[in-house]
Amino acid sequence: MSFRVVIDSCGELTDEMKKSGNFVSAPLTLQVDEYIVQDDEEHFNQAEFLKKVAECPNCPKSSCPSPEIYRDAYDCDADHVYAVTLSEKLSGSYNSAVLGKNLYLEDHPDAKVYVFNSCSASVGETLIGLKIQELEEKGLSFEEVVEQTEAYILSQDTWFVLENLDTLRKNGRLGTVKALVATALKIKPVMGSTDEGTIIQLDQARGMKRALVKMVDSIEEKKSSDPQERMVGIAHCNCPQRAEMVKEEILKRLPFKDVILVNTAGVSTMYANDGGIIVVA
Repeated sequence: MSFRVVIDSCGELTDEMKKSGNFVSAPLTLQVDEYIVQDDEEHFNQAEFLKKVAECPNCPKSSCPSPEIYRDAYDCDADHVYAVTLSEKLSGSYNSAVLGKNLYLEDHPDAKVYVFNSCSASVGETLIGLKIQELEEKGLSFEEVVEQTEAYILSQDTWFVLENLDTLRKNGRLGTVKALVATALKIKPVMGSTDEGTIIQLDQARGMKRALVKMVDSIEEKKSSDPQERMVGIAHCNCPQRAEMVKEEILKRLPFKDVILVNTAGVSTMYANDGGIIVVA
């Protein structure tokens, strides 16, 4: 059976995913004051965007893909179509993808389309897309792929350490979490996600390096039972050496079967800010 996976642009596509022809991106739109850019390879430039964010006193914003963008992405010759969106608790992308599905099914009532709420973001969506591919290539039925992917999503955990939480806080993405005002002490919180896809604070440390070590401590504690059966994804915002250091530290402790490293796409760049690290396993 042929398949297509539509991933909103908060999730990064690896080069292999792009070449496969099975994955397409549904772009969000980013805005920094009067500067508006579509989050896709043709229009988004990370260095330019980070420069505009740094120079602007106002908070950058994003808007999710329209239902029509999703509907058009579902319109293909594939037997099975899946969408993966960033957490429903953080964006309207999931609801938009569901509305797009309903629009598509009005004209194609027999089509097999399913929308996954990642309960994560960034490279978490990437890993979900790769899980769908793995299950499809095993020859599982549409219903089995959906069931096992939903179980995989429940088993995922997300961690991140950012240079600052300003964008998340100003855009209301931290919920009840208090953004630390401790710049002088260089306090860096270690953040994570709940099963529902909301953001929580797990720990904190003075300085980025110590915070990253605490993050790896948490990963080791949470994933020590079956790492050889799992992939880990690391997304970085313009800090490849930092990402490599995190990768090495994780693999010193846990024998994950594979690790993928990606540079953040537009939406993840907006929230992670320069120097941010996101890990999903």
